[in-house]
Amino acid sequence: MSGGLQSLTALRKGRCNIAKESTVSVNHRIRAREVRLIGEDGGQLGIVSIEEALARARDLGLDLVEVAPQAQPPVCRIMDYGKLKYEQSKRAQEARKRQTTIQVKEIKMRPRTDVHDLEVKKKRIRKFIADGNKVKVTVRFRGRENAHPELGFNLLKQITEEMSNIAVSENMPIRQGPTIHTVLAPKRIDLRP
Repeated sequence: MSGGLQSLTALRKGRCNIAKESTVSVNHRIRAREVRLIGEDGGQLGIVSIEEALARARDLGLDLVEVAPQAQPPVCRIMDYGKLKYEQSKRAQEARKRQTTIQVKEIKMRPRTDVHDLEVKKKRIRKFIADGNKVKVTVRFRGRENAHPELGFNLLKQITEEMSNIAVSENMPIRQGPTIHTVLAPKRIDLRP
């Protein structure tokens, strides 16, 4: 199937992706001598001169929009270009609204953090994970604490095990200088039957 016929088929089936505004030629900006014209209802009107296509669009009070500039001859459609731009911006806005962003929150602690303080930090980890965020749990060592990194590894292991019902550890605890950290991510819930 040639490029022009493929774009015509896509146009009829409503799958036509008109390029971004900066690359779309409209009305008198179309430089071809003749074009394959598509009517406002999606029906093919044949190959006509650019003047005739512009006259038909003007008679209907609509615009002539080049939808497939690479085809031979280029494919143009009679449509309301302002309405098209408005609908595209609304679709883009809806897509941005539905898009979810995952943030990485960080909880810092020391290897000798008290039990009560540890419970408060665990509660915050649960809240962050319930909100759908990832949590980077960091244990920071100072001075003589650096001689006992196993305390930090054990603390991260304990937290990971307690959070195993709502989160998974993305990596094994990693030591980088005076810190050890791991990242907890919310468990994926399989909603398929």
